[in-house]
Amino acid sequence: MISDFLDLISGVFDMPWWGYVVVTLVMTHITIASITIYLHRHSAHRALDLHPIVSHFFRFWLWLTTGMVTKQWTAIHRKHHAKCETKDDPHSPVIVGIKKVLLEGSELYRAEAKNQETIARYGYGTPDDWVERNVYSKYSAKGVALMLIIDVILFGPIGITIWAVQMLWAPIFAAGIINGVGHYWGYRNFQAEDASRNIVPWGILIGGEELHNNHHAYATSARLSNKWYEFDIGWLYICILQALGLAKVKKVAPKLRIDKQKNCCDLDTLQAVISHRYEVLAKYTKSLQQTFAHEMEDLKGAINEYGVDKLTLKRWVMADSRTLQAHEKEKLNQVLGSVQTTSLGKMYAMREELVGIWQRSTTSTEELVKQLEDWCKRAEESGVEVLRNFSQSLRCYA
Repeated sequence: MISDFLDLISGVFDMPWWGYVVVTLVMTHITIASITIYLHRHSAHRALDLHPIVSHFFRFWLWLTTGMVTKQWTAIHRKHHAKCETKDDPHSPVIVGIKKVLLEGSELYRAEAKNQETIARYGYGTPDDWVERNVYSKYSAKGVALMLIIDVILFGPIGITIWAVQMLWAPIFAAGIINGVGHYWGYRNFQAEDASRNIVPWGILIGGEELHNNHHAYATSARLSNKWYEFDIGWLYICILQALGLAKVKKVAPKLRIDKQKNCCDLDTLQAVISHRYEVLAKYTKSLQQTFAHEMEDLKGAINEYGVDKLTLKRWVMADSRTLQAHEKEKLNQVLGSVQTTSLGKMYAMREELVGIWQRSTTSTEELVKQLEDWCKRAEESGVEVLRNFSQSLRCYA
């Protein structure tokens, strides 16, 4: 009788424990792939086009496993880029704290989804067909309920556990880790204007989204990997879909071209510097770090005089000056100004001038080329070797 009852409640598939683990990992990975390929790279950033069959599969799967509405997710993510690390950013750990984003990432998402101004302003270009209006958007919670029924039918009572893992996967890894850790801890290939970080160089578990700094540097790129040692599994899937005629890549991050024969700045140099400005800043910051380390002994007196510790001063020097508070800028200028003939002070001032060149949107291209050439000339005559070397390498951009 007991065996009959167990047979009655058992699922369609009877597997060993590891079989259920594999099934759970496969299904959660499909969810992550749907988020990164469809919601993120296709819908929010228009980095690729998807065949209607593929697009609708992702929409259906996300309805079953997350209940997320395409228009809401797209709008919230676009606003995140537009207002990154400000009080209007829907989920910045810089503003609300890493703990809140990690533990309450889904709550932050749901709160912003109720903001109709956000949805109206940033949710353009998303599906508005009959299925979207009458099923996916209207009954967004019904999909996850249907997924529970399907899991129980297929796997029996263990299906409840599988379903629970599915429901937690996106909130933990997408809403929590990427939105939280991806703006808090990791390494940076590019000196983007926000706090974005690459968590690890191998984007597998979260579909390539681990390469978050790369993404913020080139938001409209369909490929998130940039260095030879980085791997973006989402890009692998996109390449497979494109080979099958089910996707078309529209844009990837540009490749930097170097012409070692060049010795003066021209329009190509300017365009290359602007296109690769975050990479330019990252290289400059590395030189700045070396100079900071070399001049630490000379800075000790000023650090003690103005009550600034070494780590804080380093953070101020490396940071985008626009992110510093007024009192932080004042202290930084006092410390740098108090040290005689400091290379660090020259490099810091020259960096601010270089950034200013590509921020002058109303200046003609001819004038910007002249300003870049003038910057390079002054850098090479500064007497600072690393600054001279950097300027000479910048002239080779083509």
